Amino acid sequence: MSENEKHGKGGVYSVKGEEFDRDSRYIPTRIVKDPAPGSDDYPVEPGRYRLVAAYACPWANRAIIDRDLLGLQDVISMGNPGPTHDADSWTFDLDPGGVDPVLGIPKLKDAYLKRFPDYSRGITVPALVDETTGEVVTNDFPQITKDLFFEWKDFHKDGAPDLWPEDRREEMEAVMERIYTEVNNGVYRCGFAGSQEAYDAAYERLFTALDWLEERLADSRYLMGDKITEADVRLFTTLVRFDPVYHGHFKCNRNKLTEMPNLWGYARDLFQTPGFGDNVDFQQIKDHYYKVHTDLNPLGIVPLGPDLSGWTTPSGRG
Repeated sequence: MSENEKHGKGGVYSVKGEEFDRDSRYIPTRIVKDPAPGSDDYPVEPGRYRLVAAYACPWANRAIIDRDLLGLQDVISMGNPGPTHDADSWTFDLDPGGVDPVLGIPKLKDAYLKRFPDYSRGITVPALVDETTGEVVTNDFPQITKDLFFEWKDFHKDGAPDLWPEDRREEMEAVMERIYTEVNNGVYRCGFAGSQEAYDAAYERLFTALDWLEERLADSRYLMGDKITEADVRLFTTLVRFDPVYHGHFKCNRNKLTEMPNLWGYARDLFQTPGFGDNVDFQQIKDHYYKVHTDLNPLGIVPLGPDLSGWTTPSGRG
């Protein structure tokens, strides 16, 4: 890892050239219902895989929420690293003895190296690990959540939401792409800008997108209509971190989420939906960003605010 590269939650990012750039190269292996002959893909098999996902991380939080929404808790086990880590690996410091009770490892890196002894990229979450071998299968976070829906459908609970509705899918893919580039990644583009010019441009892009979402949600309960979809999961994990972290720590401070009426009501509506707010840990979120990003917060002081009690107030969007 060069002096211009740092390990981030969604991969290795670079500030070389002053503009934040996320390295989105992940392990491409998938877990699928019917692996093609000769492929490296793994078969869907209940009880075989462990989702390693930190509550602090927005990319991992997506997989945690989808697993709950689809009712896969008894089909795919879950291990949760603590909120802080060093440049080497996420660690299981919240578990007794600092060891994952199923995988028997103190660092997620151990599962990566067991399959790829010379693995040199970022040790990221979420990751799916094969419990039978202890080897990492994949850390491709957008593909993981997509496969939880399409490939594990036989094991979804009765009444599981249709997170990828066929009749809205093309539009939803476009909406999710804009959310990813301009919002999910946009807050990082602000926070890790390497120059005033890069920051100014990132700031304008982020709030242009948030204004677009504010307008979109003026007459629609959710992003794609009256039902929750994957697009909502992907936006929620950024919104729920906005005021506690991104507004101050990443300088995304034109306004708070609480000052955008439609987005704030929408975010509370989701937060109060089973599977969303019960998978949010605000303290872990704040501990992670403020303690791990020592380049942005060298003293590691974690703010006591903001007041987060508003998340449980009525959303008015029923």
